[in-house]
Amino acid sequence: MRVLVGEDDASLAHELAHVLRHDNFVVDVAGARDDVQHLGSTEHYDAVVLDLGLLGGDGLGVLSQWRAQGCQVPVLVLTARSTWSDKAAGFDAGADDYLTKPFLPQEVVARLRALIRRSQGHASPRIRCGELVYDTFSGNFTHGGEPFKVTAFEGRVLAALILRKNQVVSRAELAEHVYEYDSEVNFQSMEVIIGRIRRKLGAQAIETVRGLGYRLCGPDQ
Repeated sequence: MRVLVGEDDASLAHELAHVLRHDNFVVDVAGARDDVQHLGSTEHYDAVVLDLGLLGGDGLGVLSQWRAQGCQVPVLVLTARSTWSDKAAGFDAGADDYLTKPFLPQEVVARLRALIRRSQGHASPRIRCGELVYDTFSGNFTHGGEPFKVTAFEGRVLAALILRKNQVVSRAELAEHVYEYDSEVNFQSMEVIIGRIRRKLGAQAIETVRGLGYRLCGPDQ
């Protein structure tokens, strides 16, 4: 899962990025209003952590502009502004959740996982595709009731596929879940990752849709 952290406090941004990466998120960080605006408008993210106080402008303006452009990415607002009128302004601008400072970074992780899960139409924190189950709260997989071990890269790809189970996910979108902004994208390595997952799950688990991408196939039960 790929997340943008828009936070002008470098120390806090570093701490959030560290915690998120430890939980296997792909994280891009920006502190200036224009950079946050640009990344959110041009890159694909599963969610955004947005501070309302950015360098060079207000985060609410960024959020309002994204929504006016039709950007539906889930946004978790972080702010020191704790009054109800401030929160109402954030929700009116298009925020999906609101967290006031100070907070525990682990709470940001939990809220982001919930936002991403719901944005993909999943009410339960446990997403099932056949014998494979993804626990969005812990970030772990099981298969047939047993722990299913994957590498960090395999886990990112598999999470992207199971959140969109039975849907085609393009190679470019999968790459965005593996590599951070400005990283060199290696599509050949994506083929290797898919191949490793197939060897663990079975060759028929992930379908290649020629010219379009990949689809994780399987019943919900």
